[in-house]
Amino acid sequence: MLLFLWCVLSWSFDLQHIAAGIVIALIISFFAGDIFAKKAYPFFQVSRYFWFLAYIPVFLWDCFKANVAMAFAIIRPEIPLRPGIVKVKTSLKSDAGLTFLANHLTLTRDTIAIDIDAKRGIIYVHWLNAQNTDIEKNTKILVARLEKFLKKVFE
Repeated sequence: MLLFLWCVLSWSFDLQHIAAGIVIALIISFFAGDIFAKKAYPFFQVSRYFWFLAYIPVFLWDCFKANVAMAFAIIRPEIPLRPGIVKVKTSLKSDAGLTFLANHLTLTRDTIAIDIDAKRGIIYVHWLNAQNTDIEKNTKILVARLEKFLKKVFE
């Protein structure tokens, strides 16, 4: 990932820049890798990268739908909204998985992740159009589809 970031930022794809990027990415990974991941061995499983690539279109589609929905809410203020804070339950345990899920909720739909209770597996979400207060129903609506991907990538 660091090498990809290096290539995007330098926007130079000759052998010298790529070799320098590999060296720098390895040095940063060696010294700072434990900041980002407690266990590095899962990153050597290639299937995780394929599941992450499968997750990207889901995320982009959700972003598109969220932007269209918010545009309609702004253009047509007569559409009723029911803002509220709801709980959703998650079975994700890793910090990275919980962070991705919270960021997905914040960047998509009409939701913002407010707090994560990792020990109990609960995320508190401000939902602009809270449909109900049942944890199981909210989990099914907001989280269940995403957990399928994020478990395969981060757990």
